[in-house]
Amino acid sequence: MKNNSGDNMSLTQAEIGKFRDLLLAKRNEILGNVISMEDEALHRQRSDLSNMPIHMADIGTDNYETEYTLGLVDSERKLMRDIDEALDRIENCTYGICEGSGKSIPKARLEAIPWARYCVEYARLLEKGLVREKDSFIESIFSDQTDEEQDESSDGII
Repeated sequence: MKNNSGDNMSLTQAEIGKFRDLLLAKRNEILGNVISMEDEALHRQRSDLSNMPIHMADIGTDNYETEYTLGLVDSERKLMRDIDEALDRIENCTYGICEGSGKSIPKARLEAIPWARYCVEYARLLEKGLVREKDSFIESIFSDQTDEEQDESSDGII
């Protein structure tokens, strides 16, 4: 797969298949976690009805645990959406291409985060608030840097 920036990073069909398998396995793992956490939160709420705590601190602790579990479920659901979007990119032949800069996402980053949407450089700019998701003007910043300069600026960050 070759991107618009002209660099030579490409993913073979075997590598794409490996990433698809990783994504599907992670999605199944998360789905199991979500179901388990939801069941636990619901079970806790049902059992609380029959064993109503007498002390207010117990009620607060139970509520906190339920809210915490629901927050984790929400995070896991967001990750599932990210994984689903990565699977869509595989189907659309855009997997491995940064949605912000159009450059290839390094294989090392995809191995660490198979659902990655952005290359390291663009993700760093997003974190700093210098760009918004899918800004196109960022291409001009990347086109001013050589591949070596980009590699040096992203050393150690995946």
